[in-house]
Amino acid sequence: MQKVQLEENVELLDHPPYSPDLNPNDFFTFPKIKNRLRGQRFQSLEEAVDAFKNAVLDLPANEWNKCFENWFEGMPMCINLRGEYFEKQ
Repeated sequence: MQKVQLEENVELLDHPPYSPDLNPNDFFTFPKIKNRLRGQRFQSLEEAVDAFKNAVLDLPANEWNKCFENWFEGMPMCINLRGEYFEKQ
């Protein structure tokens, strides 16, 4: 992993290998929003973006909490498997 030191004393690290198991958008946000917006038709891109934003903002805090609890539970398994994809146990 390459480190880059910036003038502002902020250290940048390379992004780790991608894993859908560690991306909350893949395992939580997109499926939730897709289900909420299923069957709707939009007249414009702006209307679709607004519907997406509203659906995200309407998700209750307890659902976001559960998302991150699941994220932290799955993280050790993904680390132990060195980022290889794993099925839900």
